[in-house]
Amino acid sequence: MTKHNLTIERRLGDMARRHLPHALAEFIMFGLKMAWASLFAGVMLGAIIITALVWPENAPLARYDFLVVFALVSQALFLVLRLESWREAKVILLFHICGTVMEIFKLHMGSWGYPEPGLLKIAGVPLFSGFMYASVGSFIARAIRIFDMRFERFPPFWLTIVLAVAIYANFFTHHFVWDVRYGLMAATVLLYWRTRIYFTPFGAQLWMPLAFAAFLASLFLYLAENIGTITGTWLYAGATGFSFTSIAKLGSWYLLLFVSFSQVTLIYRHVLRR
Repeated sequence: MTKHNLTIERRLGDMARRHLPHALAEFIMFGLKMAWASLFAGVMLGAIIITALVWPENAPLARYDFLVVFALVSQALFLVLRLESWREAKVILLFHICGTVMEIFKLHMGSWGYPEPGLLKIAGVPLFSGFMYASVGSFIARAIRIFDMRFERFPPFWLTIVLAVAIYANFFTHHFVWDVRYGLMAATVLLYWRTRIYFTPFGAQLWMPLAFAAFLASLFLYLAENIGTITGTWLYAGATGFSFTSIAKLGSWYLLLFVSFSQVTLIYRHVLRR
Protein backbone atom coordinates (compact mmCIF):
# COMPACT_ATOMS: atom_id res chain seq x y z
CA MET A 1 0.00 0.00 0.00
CA THR A 2 1.36 3.46 -0.84
CA LYS A 3 2.35 5.95 1.86
CA HIS A 4 -0.54 8.23 0.78
CA ASN A 5 -3.09 5.42 1.20
CA LEU A 6 -1.67 4.54 4.63
CA THR A 7 -2.06 8.18 5.71
CA ILE A 8 -5.71 8.18 4.67
CA GLU A 9 -6.30 4.91 6.52
CA ARG A 10 -4.67 6.22 9.71
CA ARG A 11 -6.76 9.38 9.63
CA LEU A 12 -9.96 7.38 9.19
CA GLY A 13 -8.90 5.06 12.01
CA ASP A 14 -8.11 7.94 14.38
CA MET A 15 -11.47 9.56 13.61
CA ALA A 16 -13.31 6.27 14.23
CA ARG A 17 -11.50 5.75 17.56
CA ARG A 18 -12.44 9.22 18.79
CA HIS A 19 -16.13 9.14 17.92
CA LEU A 20 -17.29 5.50 17.85
CA PRO A 21 -17.39 2.48 20.17
CA HIS A 22 -14.57 0.06 19.40
CA ALA A 23 -16.77 -2.73 17.97
CA LEU A 24 -18.64 -0.31 15.69
CA ALA A 25 -15.37 1.28 14.58
CA GLU A 26 -14.02 -2.17 13.65
CA PHE A 27 -17.14 -2.92 11.63
CA ILE A 28 -17.10 0.40 9.77
CA MET A 29 -13.39 0.17 8.97
CA PHE A 30 -13.92 -3.37 7.70
CA GLY A 31 -16.65 -2.13 5.35
CA LEU A 32 -14.53 0.79 4.14
CA LYS A 33 -11.55 -1.46 3.46
CA MET A 34 -13.73 -3.97 1.60
CA ALA A 35 -15.10 -1.16 -0.55
CA TRP A 36 -11.56 0.09 -1.20
CA ALA A 37 -10.42 -3.41 -2.17
CA SER A 38 -13.42 -3.69 -4.53
CA LEU A 39 -12.65 -0.37 -6.21
CA PHE A 40 -12.03 -1.68 -9.73
CA ALA A 41 -15.04 -4.01 -9.61
CA GLY A 42 -17.21 -1.20 -8.28
CA VAL A 43 -16.05 1.17 -11.01
CA MET A 44 -16.85 -1.40 -13.71
CA LEU A 45 -20.28 -2.25 -12.27
CA GLY A 46 -21.06 1.45 -11.95
CA ALA A 47 -20.18 1.95 -15.61
CA ILE A 48 -22.41 -0.98 -16.64
CA ILE A 49 -25.39 0.38 -14.67
CA ILE A 50 -25.04 3.99 -15.84
CA THR A 51 -24.52 3.13 -19.50
CA ALA A 52 -27.47 0.72 -19.42
CA LEU A 53 -29.68 3.55 -18.20
CA VAL A 54 -28.51 6.46 -20.36
CA TRP A 55 -26.70 5.11 -23.44
CA PRO A 56 -28.50 6.35 -26.61
CA GLU A 57 -29.36 3.77 -29.25
CA ASN A 58 -27.95 5.89 -32.09
CA ALA A 59 -24.67 6.74 -30.34
CA PRO A 60 -21.63 6.71 -32.70
CA LEU A 61 -19.76 4.51 -30.21
CA ALA A 62 -21.32 1.22 -29.16
CA ARG A 63 -21.89 0.76 -25.44
CA TYR A 64 -19.77 -2.41 -25.36
CA ASP A 65 -16.87 -0.56 -27.02
CA PHE A 66 -17.15 2.31 -24.55
CA LEU A 67 -16.92 -0.18 -21.66
CA VAL A 68 -13.69 -1.58 -23.15
CA VAL A 69 -12.15 1.90 -23.41
CA PHE A 70 -13.41 2.79 -19.94
CA ALA A 71 -11.86 -0.36 -18.45
CA LEU A 72 -8.49 0.31 -20.13
CA VAL A 73 -8.41 3.91 -18.91
CA SER A 74 -9.42 2.84 -15.39
CA GLN A 75 -6.69 0.19 -15.28
CA ALA A 76 -4.11 2.70 -16.48
CA LEU A 77 -5.17 5.17 -13.77
CA PHE A 78 -4.85 2.43 -11.14
CA LEU A 79 -1.23 1.95 -12.16
CA VAL A 80 -0.42 5.66 -12.43
CA LEU A 81 -1.97 6.37 -9.01
CA ARG A 82 -0.24 3.28 -7.55
CA LEU A 83 -3.48 1.66 -6.54
CA GLU A 84 -2.06 -1.47 -8.17
CA SER A 85 1.50 -2.59 -8.73
CA TRP A 86 2.89 -3.78 -12.05
CA ARG A 87 3.26 -7.28 -10.57
CA GLU A 88 -0.46 -7.31 -9.79
CA ALA A 89 -1.24 -5.96 -13.26
CA LYS A 90 0.54 -8.94 -14.81
CA VAL A 91 -1.60 -11.38 -12.82
CA ILE A 92 -4.73 -9.40 -13.71
CA LEU A 93 -3.74 -9.70 -17.37
CA LEU A 94 -3.60 -13.47 -16.85
CA PHE A 95 -7.13 -13.28 -15.41
CA HIS A 96 -8.24 -11.35 -18.47
CA ILE A 97 -6.82 -13.97 -20.85
CA CYS A 98 -8.26 -16.95 -18.93
CA GLY A 99 -11.64 -15.24 -18.61
CA THR A 100 -11.82 -14.29 -22.29
CA VAL A 101 -10.90 -17.82 -23.39
CA MET A 102 -13.70 -19.24 -21.25
CA GLU A 103 -16.12 -16.58 -22.51
CA ILE A 104 -15.39 -17.51 -26.13
CA PHE A 105 -15.96 -21.20 -25.39
CA LYS A 106 -19.16 -20.63 -23.39
CA LEU A 107 -20.54 -18.32 -26.07
CA HIS A 108 -19.83 -20.98 -28.70
CA MET A 109 -21.60 -23.61 -26.56
CA GLY A 110 -24.64 -21.34 -26.18
CA SER A 111 -24.37 -20.92 -22.40
CA TRP A 112 -24.87 -17.16 -22.63
CA GLY A 113 -24.64 -14.33 -25.12
CA TYR A 114 -24.07 -10.62 -25.60
CA PRO A 115 -27.07 -9.07 -27.38
CA GLU A 116 -25.63 -5.63 -28.20
CA PRO A 117 -23.42 -4.64 -31.15
CA GLY A 118 -19.78 -3.67 -30.87
CA LEU A 119 -16.52 -3.65 -32.79
CA LEU A 120 -14.11 -4.55 -29.99
CA LYS A 121 -14.96 -8.24 -29.84
CA ILE A 122 -13.17 -11.56 -30.23
CA ALA A 123 -15.29 -14.38 -31.66
CA GLY A 124 -18.41 -12.49 -30.57
CA VAL A 125 -17.18 -11.80 -27.02
CA PRO A 126 -16.79 -8.09 -26.13
CA LEU A 127 -13.37 -7.42 -24.65
CA PHE A 128 -14.76 -5.71 -21.57
CA SER A 129 -15.97 -9.11 -20.31
CA GLY A 130 -12.38 -10.11 -19.59
CA PHE A 131 -12.07 -7.11 -17.30
CA MET A 132 -14.97 -8.43 -15.23
CA TYR A 133 -12.89 -11.54 -14.48
CA ALA A 134 -9.85 -9.34 -13.91
CA SER A 135 -11.78 -7.35 -11.32
CA VAL A 136 -12.01 -10.50 -9.19
CA GLY A 137 -8.23 -10.83 -9.25
CA SER A 138 -7.86 -7.14 -8.51
CA PHE A 139 -10.13 -7.49 -5.46
CA ILE A 140 -8.22 -10.47 -4.04
CA ALA A 141 -4.80 -8.88 -4.57
CA ARG A 142 -5.87 -5.53 -3.10
CA ALA A 143 -7.62 -7.19 -0.13
CA ILE A 144 -4.45 -9.11 0.75
CA ARG A 145 -2.51 -5.83 0.85
CA ILE A 146 -5.14 -3.65 2.49
CA PHE A 147 -6.03 -6.13 5.25
CA ASP A 148 -2.41 -7.25 5.71
CA MET A 149 -3.57 -10.84 5.25
CA ARG A 150 -1.63 -13.99 5.88
CA PHE A 151 -2.76 -17.58 5.35
CA GLU A 152 -1.85 -20.08 8.07
CA ARG A 153 -1.86 -23.89 7.76
CA PHE A 154 -1.77 -23.55 4.00
CA PRO A 155 -1.75 -26.82 2.04
CA PRO A 156 1.12 -27.77 -0.30
CA PHE A 157 1.26 -25.13 -3.00
CA TRP A 158 1.44 -27.59 -5.88
CA LEU A 159 -1.81 -29.23 -4.72
CA THR A 160 -3.63 -25.88 -4.80
CA ILE A 161 -2.44 -25.31 -8.38
CA VAL A 162 -3.55 -28.80 -9.44
CA LEU A 163 -7.00 -28.20 -7.95
CA ALA A 164 -7.28 -24.79 -9.63
CA VAL A 165 -6.37 -26.30 -13.02
CA ALA A 166 -8.94 -29.10 -12.51
CA ILE A 167 -11.65 -26.55 -11.64
CA TYR A 168 -10.85 -24.41 -14.67
CA ALA A 169 -10.81 -27.49 -16.94
CA ASN A 170 -14.22 -28.63 -15.65
CA PHE A 171 -15.81 -25.40 -16.90
CA PHE A 172 -14.96 -26.73 -20.39
CA THR A 173 -15.12 -30.51 -20.10
CA HIS A 174 -18.52 -30.75 -18.40
CA HIS A 175 -20.11 -30.00 -21.79
CA PHE A 176 -18.73 -33.31 -23.12
CA VAL A 177 -18.17 -35.64 -20.13
CA TRP A 178 -19.29 -35.84 -16.51
CA ASP A 179 -19.69 -32.62 -14.56
CA VAL A 180 -17.61 -33.08 -11.40
CA ARG A 181 -18.24 -29.66 -9.85
CA TYR A 182 -19.65 -31.11 -6.63
CA GLY A 183 -16.59 -33.30 -6.23
CA LEU A 184 -14.41 -30.26 -6.81
CA MET A 185 -16.36 -28.30 -4.19
CA ALA A 186 -15.75 -31.12 -1.73
CA ALA A 187 -12.06 -31.06 -2.70
CA THR A 188 -11.80 -27.36 -1.83
CA VAL A 189 -13.17 -28.05 1.63
CA LEU A 190 -10.88 -31.06 2.19
CA LEU A 191 -7.77 -29.26 0.93
CA TYR A 192 -8.36 -25.96 2.74
CA TRP A 193 -10.29 -27.12 5.81
CA ARG A 194 -7.40 -26.19 8.18
CA THR A 195 -6.43 -22.97 6.37
CA ARG A 196 -7.16 -19.72 8.19
CA ILE A 197 -7.07 -16.19 6.83
CA TYR A 198 -5.66 -13.74 9.38
CA PHE A 199 -6.61 -10.13 8.60
CA THR A 200 -6.61 -6.74 10.31
CA PRO A 201 -9.65 -4.55 9.61
CA PHE A 202 -8.79 -1.92 12.22
CA GLY A 203 -6.72 -2.66 15.32
CA ALA A 204 -7.30 -6.27 16.31
CA GLN A 205 -6.23 -9.17 14.13
CA LEU A 206 -9.10 -11.52 13.24
CA TRP A 207 -9.28 -14.82 11.42
CA MET A 208 -11.73 -16.75 9.25
CA PRO A 209 -11.65 -20.18 7.57
CA LEU A 210 -10.59 -19.74 3.95
CA ALA A 211 -13.36 -21.94 2.52
CA PHE A 212 -16.00 -19.94 4.40
CA ALA A 213 -14.48 -16.66 3.19
CA ALA A 214 -14.65 -17.97 -0.38
CA PHE A 215 -18.33 -18.78 0.06
CA LEU A 216 -19.09 -15.27 1.36
CA ALA A 217 -17.15 -13.70 -1.52
CA SER A 218 -19.03 -15.87 -4.02
CA LEU A 219 -22.31 -14.47 -2.67
CA PHE A 220 -21.18 -10.93 -3.48
CA LEU A 221 -19.97 -12.02 -6.93
CA TYR A 222 -23.32 -13.69 -7.60
CA LEU A 223 -25.14 -10.48 -6.67
CA ALA A 224 -22.77 -8.47 -8.86
CA GLU A 225 -23.38 -10.82 -11.80
CA ASN A 226 -27.10 -10.17 -11.48
CA ILE A 227 -26.43 -6.51 -12.21
CA GLY A 228 -25.21 -7.57 -15.63
CA THR A 229 -28.19 -9.81 -16.32
CA ILE A 230 -30.78 -7.35 -15.00
CA THR A 231 -29.34 -4.58 -17.17
CA GLY A 232 -29.29 -6.93 -20.17
CA THR A 233 -25.52 -6.55 -20.61
CA TRP A 234 -25.30 -10.34 -21.00
CA LEU A 235 -28.07 -12.93 -21.23
CA TYR A 236 -28.07 -16.59 -20.27
CA ALA A 237 -29.55 -19.22 -22.56
CA GLY A 238 -33.33 -19.23 -22.34
CA ALA A 239 -33.47 -16.00 -20.36
CA THR A 240 -34.95 -12.68 -21.36
CA GLY A 241 -33.86 -9.18 -20.40
CA PHE A 242 -34.12 -8.04 -16.77
CA SER A 243 -34.03 -11.58 -15.35
CA PHE A 244 -32.15 -12.93 -12.35
CA THR A 245 -29.33 -15.43 -12.70
CA SER A 246 -29.91 -19.05 -11.68
CA ILE A 247 -28.84 -19.75 -8.12
CA ALA A 248 -26.71 -22.59 -9.52
CA LYS A 249 -24.26 -19.93 -10.71
CA LEU A 250 -23.38 -19.33 -7.06
CA GLY A 251 -21.51 -22.65 -7.08
CA SER A 252 -19.70 -21.67 -10.27
CA TRP A 253 -18.48 -18.45 -8.66
CA TYR A 254 -17.38 -20.35 -5.56
CA LEU A 255 -15.19 -22.62 -7.69
CA LEU A 256 -13.93 -19.77 -9.86
CA LEU A 257 -12.77 -17.94 -6.75
CA PHE A 258 -10.28 -20.72 -6.03
CA VAL A 259 -8.94 -20.43 -9.57
CA SER A 260 -8.58 -16.68 -9.04
CA PHE A 261 -7.00 -17.09 -5.61
CA SER A 262 -4.43 -19.57 -6.92
CA GLN A 263 -3.39 -17.13 -9.62
CA VAL A 264 -2.99 -14.32 -7.09
CA THR A 265 -0.82 -16.52 -4.85
CA LEU A 266 1.71 -16.67 -7.69
CA ILE A 267 2.81 -13.18 -6.59
CA TYR A 268 1.86 -13.45 -2.90
CA ARG A 269 3.67 -16.64 -1.94
CA HIS A 270 5.21 -14.85 1.05
CA VAL A 271 1.82 -14.66 2.87
CA LEU A 272 1.30 -18.43 2.71
CA ARG A 273 2.42 -20.33 5.83
CA ARG A 274 2.56 -24.12 6.09
